[in-house]
Amino acid sequence: MKNLKTIRKSSLLTKVLFVDGQAGCGKTMFTPIISSFNRLEIFNYSSEIENICALNFLKKISYDAALSMIKIQLDLFLYETMMSRRANFRPTDVSSVFKNPNYMKYLDRLISKGDELVPGRIKKEKPILHFASHNLLAFSNPIFDSSKNKVFFIEIVRHPLYQLIQQTINYKKSSTISGSSRYFFIRIKYKNHQIPFRFVGNEKEYINCNAVEKAILDMNLVKKLTDNNKKNISRKNKNKIMTIPFELFALNPYPYIKKIESFLNTAVSKNTNNLLIEQNVPRKKISDGIPLDIYKRCGWKPPIKNFTERDELSLRRDFALKGKTRKSYMNILDKMSYQYEKKYLGEIL
Repeated sequence: MKNLKTIRKSSLLTKVLFVDGQAGCGKTMFTPIISSFNRLEIFNYSSEIENICALNFLKKISYDAALSMIKIQLDLFLYETMMSRRANFRPTDVSSVFKNPNYMKYLDRLISKGDELVPGRIKKEKPILHFASHNLLAFSNPIFDSSKNKVFFIEIVRHPLYQLIQQTINYKKSSTISGSSRYFFIRIKYKNHQIPFRFVGNEKEYINCNAVEKAILDMNLVKKLTDNNKKNISRKNKNKIMTIPFELFALNPYPYIKKIESFLNTAVSKNTNNLLIEQNVPRKKISDGIPLDIYKRCGWKPPIKNFTERDELSLRRDFALKGKTRKSYMNILDKMSYQYEKKYLGEIL
């Protein structure tokens, strides 16, 4: 059995888009907008695929098994989405079909014939499967290799100070029993602790950090892992990755929308402009988001009148200082902030 290889030759998948990024990067603003593009399915989440990639990273699963499982999961997601088995009908969720302008399509699928008719519909309609994923690009090699020329990533990046509060809140919640039980991603054991798999090799440092420091450590680690993996991805796949800074998209989305149309070989629909308006895009100020309950739970607050963009960033840096963040981690945060501003925000700040 040692030399046995798993395989899946057939495939239903036509194309899949992962909108990926760190917690707090702005995926929930972006994914509803792109769901309005022609042939894009409503966005969904796939902890299954993320966990397979995590197990591959930890060498807890063979590479051929990882590829086979991912290929099966992508086909299964598409197959079930075409019958609304994977559709979310909870009205208040950001991923709800009722938040999508094409919600009637998912209601029609719910009562239409499916099963053996689905492959033919997929071939005719050429739907683009659509996921919002978390820190996945850093570990994405099995996804690219499982479905060559069908996998596309849009990486959403954002100033680390705008991600800091949400990630800190996440770490505080994950330290509770209820919060830990709602964390559905691979963890590793270290002494009496369970910690996110990506901190393998950094376990001791992780457990000695407070919530703010863990957030800073996490942002820095994920950025390094992602940047390294993007460099190692084959030249053939490099044109399958697009990076979009949240701030630049929020202030002026139209150049990026044109790029996305070309990137995915699709086009905006009659609903796209309405989704931009709903997300308050374009906006005059980066922090001027919409007051959704989920954003408020993640630490969002409306911008302060007369505050400049630099003032808003300073306010978020003060959050780290008030969290008793040690100097070494403040230095990491400041370095990440400087590098991000230099690369993306030179004309804004």
